Amino acid sequence: MRRSILVAAFMLHAVLFVQAQEITSPDKNLTLKFELQGNGVPTYQLHYKQREVIRPSKLGLETKDVPSFLDGFTISKTEQSTFDESWNPVWGEERTIRNHYNELLVTLTQKAVQDRYIRIRFRLFNDGLGFRYEFPSQKNLNYFIIKEEHTQFALTGDHKAFWLPGDFDTQEYETVTSNLSEIRGKMKAAVTPNVSQTTFSPTGVQTPLMLKSKDGLYINIHEAALIDYSCMSLNLDDKNFVLESFLTPDAIGDKGYMQAPTQSPWRTVIVSDKAAGILESRLILNLNEPTKYKDVSWIKPIKYVGVWWEMITGKSTWAYTDLENVQLGITDYSKTKPNGKHGANTQHVKEYIDFAAKNGFDAVLVEGWNQGWEDWFGKTKDFVFDFVTPYPDFDVKELHRYAAEKGVKIIMHHETSGSVRNYERHLDTAYKFMVENGYNAVKSGYVGQIIPRGEHHYGQWLVNHYLYDITKAAEYKIMVNAHEAIRPTGLCRTYPNLIGNEAARGTEYEAFGGNNPDHTTILPFTRLMGGPMDYTPGIFETQCSVYNPENKSFVHTTLVHQLALYVTMYSPLQMAADLPETYNKYMDAFQFIKDVAVDWDESHILEAEPGDYITIARKAKNKEEWYIGSITDENPRVANITFEYLPKGKTYEATVYADGKDASYDKNPKSYAIRKIKVTSKTILKQPVASGGGMAISIK
Repeated sequence: MRRSILVAAFMLHAVLFVQAQEITSPDKNLTLKFELQGNGVPTYQLHYKQREVIRPSKLGLETKDVPSFLDGFTISKTEQSTFDESWNPVWGEERTIRNHYNELLVTLTQKAVQDRYIRIRFRLFNDGLGFRYEFPSQKNLNYFIIKEEHTQFALTGDHKAFWLPGDFDTQEYETVTSNLSEIRGKMKAAVTPNVSQTTFSPTGVQTPLMLKSKDGLYINIHEAALIDYSCMSLNLDDKNFVLESFLTPDAIGDKGYMQAPTQSPWRTVIVSDKAAGILESRLILNLNEPTKYKDVSWIKPIKYVGVWWEMITGKSTWAYTDLENVQLGITDYSKTKPNGKHGANTQHVKEYIDFAAKNGFDAVLVEGWNQGWEDWFGKTKDFVFDFVTPYPDFDVKELHRYAAEKGVKIIMHHETSGSVRNYERHLDTAYKFMVENGYNAVKSGYVGQIIPRGEHHYGQWLVNHYLYDITKAAEYKIMVNAHEAIRPTGLCRTYPNLIGNEAARGTEYEAFGGNNPDHTTILPFTRLMGGPMDYTPGIFETQCSVYNPENKSFVHTTLVHQLALYVTMYSPLQMAADLPETYNKYMDAFQFIKDVAVDWDESHILEAEPGDYITIARKAKNKEEWYIGSITDENPRVANITFEYLPKGKTYEATVYADGKDASYDKNPKSYAIRKIKVTSKTILKQPVASGGGMAISIK
């Protein structure tokens, strides 16, 4: 009897050994455990330095038309491997990025479904975990429809969270900082009005989701390489603190149309015991494929100005007339009365070109140049723009000639008004028009409800459209800056002509009531985790009423905070967003915007705490120049700046742009002081930063 018990115990141990798999990160700090529980339910858990990060969490997908991938699995095969390489991005925060991970690939067979199998691939880096579902081509798995993905992230407690309301159509909300248990109570107030929004749950939140545990672990949950799949939100079980994936549906409620062989995007969990470790992570980029383009010589970082902020504040208009009903090809604009406030006129654009040329900027963005802006929004018009027909006061050929003469490019603007079907019909024609007239970059927009009607901004159909737009643009050697599009998931590595994205609440909201002072101390930990943002900083005139007496909004930062954003809000596409006449009043401060780089060799996070402050130092690409940016929330503080990253034994001259002693974002935002100091690798600088303020340093 005893022998039988021992044999049975040994056999049970052997089964458990087969069912449980474990790998560690290259530095041994992270441990991933995978096992099947209950009725063959896949689960995983994650530890960091022997501290639990993710409790046992279920994995699986519910399907609509074939048996679901939820349970009934056995492990038929496991493979472990190690990968270590270094690669050079076309543009980025560093010249070289290391991609080093240990991998576990688990093959799961469902015996009850005629030996159907799937794979789950885990990659464990020193800074976190990525995993995805893979569906190989096989006899009994071809086409299937996803009803829901049920990936769980079971947290260890009531973490502090930096969250946006879960929404299928907008990310343009203020970030709420609260405990997870408070989300339900704060959700109603967090859902502020937007031109297109679809929330789904009183505890639904968006990714990237930034968390901080009670014991000081920083955790970031997002996704990587989102291709041919719906965007993932997270639904919170606020009793047990379990987050579960919630995919964006299409017009009839389905969440993904799949054809094997295929795979899901990567689900990512970045972990650190320091806030800086989250900002330093390149895990999401590393989970994307290398660039698809053989020739990338045409992809260049850009610093630009533009005819934009004057329309945002209400000083000028996008529309040429005050008509309320226009039809492209029928309305004869040569016979209409101009409203006298149209910003995109030939002479005015030349003024911007002159300013850009004089101050060393690469390009000028012009919005409102094309016919159709009179009733572009809120009508769900299909044929709303044709993307090639200018207003009578915008001379395309003359501006092409003038800009080329000055060595400046003009950035095209394609607002779709959500009519994606119309945009795709015109895309080739529009890009050919750009090439013929000297444009090599486009800002696209997706404001409003999507056409085809019923589709959402973050569903599979739109995800595929955004990628189609990027790859089609590459055929014409055009760079894309997409606004109101899907939040980035690192695809800029694979398609580096995706040089900018909005996909969050940007500077424009400073003219729509204002952003909270902590806004830009949170975005690098959330929105920017998947790629750079076209935040459009550089607003010096913080009172919008100076441009439009009817607009009482004001910018919730100091002027120097605006300078620091060029370093803390990374982007290879940076706009000096204010008006030339304003910059001409503050040319000493504007010098920093003229000098600061948009492409980098190195980046160092000197200090950081989400929602409170960030200080970053960066080395310009191929130059012995360094730039430092420091920002804070509404609380004044002293920034602690070290310079140990400078070459030892050398002395540099640093120009310090600092808040004035009496500066504050709400009472005296334009108070600043500029001084020059000598620094070495041993220098330590303690610099006061005002409420909503900042500090910027250029080192040469």
